[in-house]
This record gives sequence, structure tokens and C-alpha cells, in this order.
Amino acid sequence: MNEQKTQQLGNNNHQIILGDALVALESIRNESIDLIFADPPYNIGKNFNGHKDKWDTDEAYLDWCYKWLNLCIQKLKPNGSFYVMTSTQFMPFFDIFLRDKLTILSRLVWHYDSSGVQAKKYYGSMYEPILFCVKDQNNYTFNAGNILVEAKTGAKRKLVDYRKNPPQIYNSQKVPGNVWEFSRVRYRMDEYENHPTQKPIALLERIVKASSNGDDLVLDPFSGTFTTSFVAKQLGRRSIGIELQEDYVKIGLRRLEIQNEYNGEKLVREPRSFEPQIIEQQKILALF
Repeated sequence: MNEQKTQQLGNNNHQIILGDALVALESIRNESIDLIFADPPYNIGKNFNGHKDKWDTDEAYLDWCYKWLNLCIQKLKPNGSFYVMTSTQFMPFFDIFLRDKLTILSRLVWHYDSSGVQAKKYYGSMYEPILFCVKDQNNYTFNAGNILVEAKTGAKRKLVDYRKNPPQIYNSQKVPGNVWEFSRVRYRMDEYENHPTQKPIALLERIVKASSNGDDLVLDPFSGTFTTSFVAKQLGRRSIGIELQEDYVKIGLRRLEIQNEYNGEKLVREPRSFEPQIIEQQKILALF
């Protein structure tokens, strides 16, 4: 048993745990979670507020991942769903590890455009992989009607399916395929927070709508900006968010409207360079 301590924050509906994911996961009751979304560090050297997500070896990173993956499986209800991300180079290892423990229903691709500097001597990465797994392939939540998207063949081209009797125009809506296109969170977006790998609200909305119901319990063991918990609250679910760094926990407390202050510090969104009026307002508030 790990001796490290965790700090419990939040309320009955939305709990925030400040601490190491391996320790915090052990404190959660087995088979109590309806939906897990895990977006761990990718072991590619990203800078998380001064902390680099780089292990000494790939083997060390995978050993750590296998530990929290096993814990997540233990916490998942028998009819629960598990979405997990990692870098493209490590996802094959996740896939092989999980396929013997869960049923992998879909291998998803989150595709996005990038206006930043791209590779010139190889093909730059424009996607991140996601596994959609369940414990019981015959008993799990999937609210297809809540995530329908436009079916361009039916909605735009009005093509007729002559195989049906009588012939019918193709449906104008469909369940999304396994390639999802959502913009990455940009600096000027309203949802932007100061975090290097923030996931978009739209991505989590699709996952939470599809794989959970009202009042279900949603877990994110690497919460970052707490988008999973934020979406869960907006959609009437309960949530548990785990985060190692205190600065990111403060983002979660603010976004979920759990606390206005933390250890005497007023919790306000960090103003961006194009928001001088907000900067001035914060300076005035700091005087009181």
C-alpha cells in the first residue's frame, strides 16, 4: 500500500482528490464507477507547470500505466465503460494489455487540424487515439440517440436506397464513426485554461452522453483542467476527479463552482494577454 496522502475536496456530487492517481484510485470503492475517462501523461516530455512527463525508460512508463489501468478496471461497474487515451506510440501496448481484460468495442481517432509548426522530414501527428472498452459486451450503456451526427449522404445528397421496399431516402442522421474531428482547445477559446494538453468540451460531451446516464458516477484519474467533471456536472452526472498538481486542482474547484477561495487565495480564471480589462479588475479585487 502506498503511504502517500491525498486530500479530499468538493461535495457529495462532485469530488476532487488532490494526490497521486495510484493512491487515490485505491481509496475508491471497487465496482462503483459507471464511466471512466483516462487521459494520462503521454511520456513525451510535455511540461506540466514545471513537471516533465518523461519517465527514465519506456518500460518504466508502461509499468506505471499497467498499475493504474488495473485499478481503473477494478473500480468500474460490471456494466461500466472505459475510455482511455495515450500517445500513438504507446497505444499498441495499451491495446494488447487491455484486450485480455476488457472488450475493446472501438478504436477511436480524435483528429484535429494544426496551424502550428509541423514536421518537415516525416509525417506530423494530427490525431490522438482513444480506446472504448467495456466489461460486459452484452450489458453496457450506449445512448446512440444522444450523439447522432449528420449523415451527409441522406441530408445533403438526398440519395435513395432502392434496396428497400418501398425505396427510401437515406437517413439524415447517424451514429458517429470511429474518426472524430474536434478542434483542439486554442488560446482564444472561451473554454481555454492554462494547461498544455487540455481536451475540448465537445469531445467529452460525446463520451459522457453516449456512455452514461443521469446521476451516473464518472471518474477521471488525470483530471488536468477538470473538463470531464465539468461536462459531467453540465449533463447531470456525478463525478470524481483526481489530480496531482495543486494549481490544476484550483482550476477544478473554480470550474465546478465548488469553492471561491483556496487556502486564502481567490479562485479566478487567469486572464489572457488580450483581456486587459480582466487584468485590471483582478488588480482592484486584490486590494480588498
